[in-house]
Amino acid sequence: MKITYWSDYACPYCYIGEARLKKAINNIPELKEVEIEMKAFQLDPTAGEHATGDTQTRFAHKYGISFEDAGRQIETISRMGIAEDLDFRYATTLFTNTMDAHRLTKLAQSKSNPELAEKVIETLFKAYFTDNKELADKDLLLQIGVECGLDSEEVKEVLATDKYKDEVILDEREAARYGIHAVPFFVVGQYGISGAQSVEGMKATIMKVMEETAEEPAEQGMTCGLDGCHIG
Repeated sequence: MKITYWSDYACPYCYIGEARLKKAINNIPELKEVEIEMKAFQLDPTAGEHATGDTQTRFAHKYGISFEDAGRQIETISRMGIAEDLDFRYATTLFTNTMDAHRLTKLAQSKSNPELAEKVIETLFKAYFTDNKELADKDLLLQIGVECGLDSEEVKEVLATDKYKDEVILDEREAARYGIHAVPFFVVGQYGISGAQSVEGMKATIMKVMEETAEEPAEQGMTCGLDGCHIG
């Protein structure tokens, strides 16, 4: 089974949604093989390389609410993350541009090593929401890439150029074609899951796809028997 999802490292619901997806998958013992692919979606492609202001002020300004209400909503979201066993520190995050983080992810995905790609993705999420690092920091991205198992010279080359930028933009254009304007957004079979739905909800969708796939008639290929040969 292939599960594709669009996500951004600065999106709290993306981190929560990814954790719930993994729990849903682990709760389906009969699901033997699953391929998960993250696609890039920048919440703010115009964001700078350094954080300006605190999360609560930015949150209040973005959603047009009071500073106090912003604090309460941030706390609510943080509790959701903690409930998924994440060390979630949303209130002190440092929001910056995430293009380079997505480009590093593309480098990891190019290695055809799902474990490596997943390690990079998880480490980037942790760097933002737990360690509260600026994800536009190239030194940080180099450190993460090397610690996860990528070649240091290759990571340096990517960060010093625009390599994989086109791939990130293609992901975002694909999302636009599908009418995806918010993340996370998961695609399981022919079904789309918008937002960080519950573990139970994600599990139900995955199992529905499994059941529908099992019910599909096997494709008829070319065969030969005692009465001759048949095509399809």
